[in-house]
Amino acid sequence: MEDRTIYEMIGGESTIRKIVETFYLIVQKNPMIGPLFPEDITPVMEKQYLFLTQFFGGPPLYSEQYGHPMMRARHIPFEITKERADAWLICMKTALTQIDLDENLQSILLERLSGPAYHFINS
Repeated sequence: MEDRTIYEMIGGESTIRKIVETFYLIVQKNPMIGPLFPEDITPVMEKQYLFLTQFFGGPPLYSEQYGHPMMRARHIPFEITKERADAWLICMKTALTQIDLDENLQSILLERLSGPAYHFINS
């Protein structure tokens, strides 16, 4: 295993930005999870950028701005089902493929993200 963080392995800030921008274009078109997001998705995208940067081992941008992520608590107001968690992960997989991220890195990211995605299930 490499000593580099996932953040470093995928290319850092620019790749995280590409992931977030591509992902949310896909999410907004998804009938299962798109309606959960506000019409102006820009603030959500920025928070996701901050969170993913930190989650994948980059600078703790989210915590510096918002405190501890407490992601499960932050998702409680939304009905998160297994089907919605699956849809979220499918949208992420599609985004990672569209930005042409290496398949091994895609697997690492999706494995890392699947824990939280299913942990957020509350319905």
